[in-house]
Amino acid sequence: MTLINILLIIVGVVLVIWGADRLTEGAASLARGMHVSEIVIGLTIVAAGTSAPEMFVSLVSALKGTSDLAVGNVVGSNIFNAMLIVGCSAIVAPMAISKSTVKKDIPFALCASLLLFLLCFDDMSSPHLWGNEISRIDGMILLAVFFIFMFVTFNETDRNGGFDEVIGNNDPEDEEKEVKPKRSKWINVLWIVVGLACLIIGSNLFVDAASYIAYRFGVRQSVVGLTIVAGGTSLPELATSVVAARKGQSELAIGNALGSNVFNILLILGLTAVIHPMRIMGINIIDLSMMVISMGLLWIFAYTKYTVSRREGFLLVVGFAAYMGWLFYLL
Repeated sequence: MTLINILLIIVGVVLVIWGADRLTEGAASLARGMHVSEIVIGLTIVAAGTSAPEMFVSLVSALKGTSDLAVGNVVGSNIFNAMLIVGCSAIVAPMAISKSTVKKDIPFALCASLLLFLLCFDDMSSPHLWGNEISRIDGMILLAVFFIFMFVTFNETDRNGGFDEVIGNNDPEDEEKEVKPKRSKWINVLWIVVGLACLIIGSNLFVDAASYIAYRFGVRQSVVGLTIVAGGTSLPELATSVVAARKGQSELAIGNALGSNVFNILLILGLTAVIHPMRIMGINIIDLSMMVISMGLLWIFAYTKYTVSRREGFLLVVGFAAYMGWLFYLL
């Protein structure tokens, strides 16, 4: 039975990742065919698509009463993004970071982490989180900050002359993509439907199988969320960032990790909490602190010479490995 559930976890991961890719590709193609601007596609459809695995796994977990899996998924994914993904990307190729990213994007992602840290405490005089709740009001606060972030990002992009100019979209490969024949609108709609179906089915398989294994071996659901679930749902970001770093597109790599972290906390946990408040039973102050510290380290490393070097990337990976070792030591 355990082996079957392990296979179901693998199948669930594959379906979630493949579904997110199909959903993003179909939605982006449909938007272009309807002459929706590139900035809308990049800041909404693509960004939401890369966070779709976390979104569906967290939402399904909360609705099934395994809220620790939902919160652990987001906290673990953010640690995974800031330390392992950025670390591996920097080891592959040192990452040059723009001043705008260092002065605005990383601090905002750090503030989002600090906001979640504070909202997890119902009683600020107690260091214990057991039984605390991320309520609907907390979810509304997170969503409000998310919309502020989107508003500021849209306005700044407009001032800089549009989406293509901001990201430097002068890649010959992109020009080749533009001359490719457009796919039928109905094909794109079909991909969106197929992607959503895979996300829903894969998320259910993943959550049910992971919950069973946690119960079977007496592992806390929060630990499963922080490790297996977080790692599985963050695989698209890992692949995207490492490939981008190898191609010398360091801004894309760092932007992918930062954008995912902001979406995970503000949109995913915010929306999930509004739909179904989440009670914290296994996530502790060390896990939340690690999430904040990982963003702080990334900010410090990026601030020095506006570069994350190979040595700094190695330190991030070692830090991530140490945290994972500590989690498994507590089992």
